[in-house]
Amino acid sequence: MRLKLDARDRAILRLLQEDGRLTNADVAQQINLSPSACLRRVKLLEERGLIARYVMLLDEKVVGLPGTAFVLVSLDQQGRASLDAFEAAIQHHPEVTECCLLAGTADYMVRVAYADSADFERIHTEILTQLPGVVRVQSTLALRTVKKTTALPV
Repeated sequence: MRLKLDARDRAILRLLQEDGRLTNADVAQQINLSPSACLRRVKLLEERGLIARYVMLLDEKVVGLPGTAFVLVSLDQQGRASLDAFEAAIQHHPEVTECCLLAGTADYMVRVAYADSADFERIHTEILTQLPGVVRVQSTLALRTVKKTTALPV
């Protein structure tokens, strides 16, 4: 269900997606609202679930994880129990930064952050191929990130 948003709600969401540390006063000033009216709108957006949470994004290179791999994972079975077991197990590995169930030839696409080729080999051998039900993994290494955003077009 897509909620109806007015121009000011959209402006608030765009500003906070760009910089979640903006103060309420800064947001209010940029969208020409009083701070109290702006705060009411932000609280309502949170209550309605549009604002799911506030996070900090780290620089992968500075943290020492400059590598990104996209790994297609195929399971031996696609029943609910097999999917649940895989999904529960993958939650325990911080190297996996994203995991999506797919429709297509592979069952999952997993995004992995790694330090270097030896680190990726460790992740591949000790983690990905050892997850419940995994019969095949196919990895593609990113050479350069051209666009990366967490912002949704609102």
